[in-house]
Parts: sequence; structure tokens; C-alpha cells
Amino acid sequence: MLNLHLPDEAATQCLGAVLAETAPVSGWLALRGDLGAGKTTLVRAFLRALGYAGRVVSPTYTLVETYEITGKTSERRIAHYDLYRMNDPEELEWMGAREDFAGDTLCLVEWPERGEGVLPPPDLEIHLLYIDESRRAQMDAHSVAGDAWLNEVKNVLKKNNISSSLD
Repeated sequence: MLNLHLPDEAATQCLGAVLAETAPVSGWLALRGDLGAGKTTLVRAFLRALGYAGRVVSPTYTLVETYEITGKTSERRIAHYDLYRMNDPEELEWMGAREDFAGDTLCLVEWPERGEGVLPPPDLEIHLLYIDESRRAQMDAHSVAGDAWLNEVKNVLKKNNISSSLD
């Protein structure tokens, strides 16, 4: 488990960049939190850190947006799910989620509780909470891959002395 204090939007963006730097090629990240807690801000920063220069919008109405990102040494596929408006978890089947979650795609999922019963357990989960005017990010790993990812996040934060500004 890792708890980070995010005093402002820039700190949330920094966390998104660190998550991108340390992310596995496939798996999935559950993003929990109230409306306006910073889930989409974190995803946008994540994609920017991977070099995506196009428009990043919350897929509130489309439910999923995919991004093909060509990096210096590899190509990656990121699927950004926003399940806020999903009526039934079975809708994930119609959206092709089975292929995304079982393949070479990294899935970033807002409102994952709306997909319970269909979605597998996440590798990594972040719960963004309001703390006065700032936020707190509570991060938990739920798989071996998630443990490795969380440890890499901790290492990068420590190496770059970022943790002192985020604790």
C-alpha cells in the first residue's frame, strides 16, 4: 500500500507520469473516487507522459477510448474506460473488454465498481479522496504484476525525491 498527498493538480499529473513511466505493457489500473477527484486528470497525464499528443477526453458517453502510442522502442495500446454511465456490467462484453483485459492492452478504468462481476481483479487500484482542498491517493496492489508496478512507483518517487512533496 502507498498513500500520497496530492496538494494540487500538478501533483496528480506528476503521479500520472510516474505511473506511465513504471507501467507494464498490459494489465489494468482501477481508478476510484468521487466526481471531480482527479481520475481523468491522472489518465491524461499518464497518456501525455507516454508521448500521446492528441486530444484526451473522458469517455463518459462512449465508455471507452483507445490510444495507440508509438514510443522510442515499442508500441503500446492503452484503453481508457469510464464506466460511470454504464447500466449493466454485461455491456463490457459488447465493448470488446474481454480482448482488452486478456490481451496486450493496458486498461485504465474509471468507476470500476460498475463492472464488478465481469471485470477481473485489478493489478493496481488507486482511490482518490478529497482532503480539504487537496487529494489523497491510496494505492493498493492486487496481483503479482500490481506488486511489481507499485514497487516501481515507490522506487521512482524515492529516486527523484518526489515522495517528500507527495507524502
